[in-house]
Amino acid sequence: MLSLLEIQHRIRDAVIADDAAGPLLPLLAGGRDPAARLAIHRHHYQASLTRALLDKFPAVSWLAGEHFATAAAQAFVRAHPPAVPCIAEYGADYPAFLASRAGAERLPYMRALAELEWHVGKVSIAVDRAPLTVESLASIDASELPDRHLTLQSGLRYCTAEWPIDDLIKQYLSDAAPERYAFSAADVQLEIRGARGEFRIERLAEAEFVFRSAVAGGVTIGTAAERALDINATFDPGQALLRLISAGLVIAIDKPETDA
Repeated sequence: MLSLLEIQHRIRDAVIADDAAGPLLPLLAGGRDPAARLAIHRHHYQASLTRALLDKFPAVSWLAGEHFATAAAQAFVRAHPPAVPCIAEYGADYPAFLASRAGAERLPYMRALAELEWHVGKVSIAVDRAPLTVESLASIDASELPDRHLTLQSGLRYCTAEWPIDDLIKQYLSDAAPERYAFSAADVQLEIRGARGEFRIERLAEAEFVFRSAVAGGVTIGTAAERALDINATFDPGQALLRLISAGLVIAIDKPETDA
């Protein structure tokens, strides 16, 4: 007799893959056509995940066309079933998958646009926490700051691209199609900020981007400053820290770890 886990695995395989239903059919009881009932579940699974991807990446449909986007989403669903129960986490690998599809070569910026859409989707559902004020720095000795870690707002992401994808997504959001749109390669460093259904995208100078993204990645203020100074020797870490706090992006400054 099959264990419950084995039965669950057969159900999963039958729903995900069309050719995996055979071993499960003898276990289905009731009704005149268990295969037809199983097909209903399979269709719902594929249709709901396909729609989830299309809803998460609407600019991809706008850019590449509904036919390309729908076919790509359906193929992704077949090849990449969800690995976590939260549908909000589904699709992280979709931008790379898009770039591998036939026809994607004519749109070399599609992956970068999809990655930006993914970040926008993540930050727009975040909830802000009370930010620190510049006055909170007064209680910290300046010599200790390089060893401190910052905790930033959850609705904050950083990404780079070899195309001005921020202009492209603004064009999409404007819902206006110009007669001619010149789109040339250009390196951009972007900060994506969002909360409660809203978002904004800003370009940062390279050193500022390196500093902020390093802090967001968990390094100390001092290490982030060193990385930024490697990019631009005139970079001012103190002013960069003040700008970060003044923008309401910092919610905590952790104390440095001490040896036991």
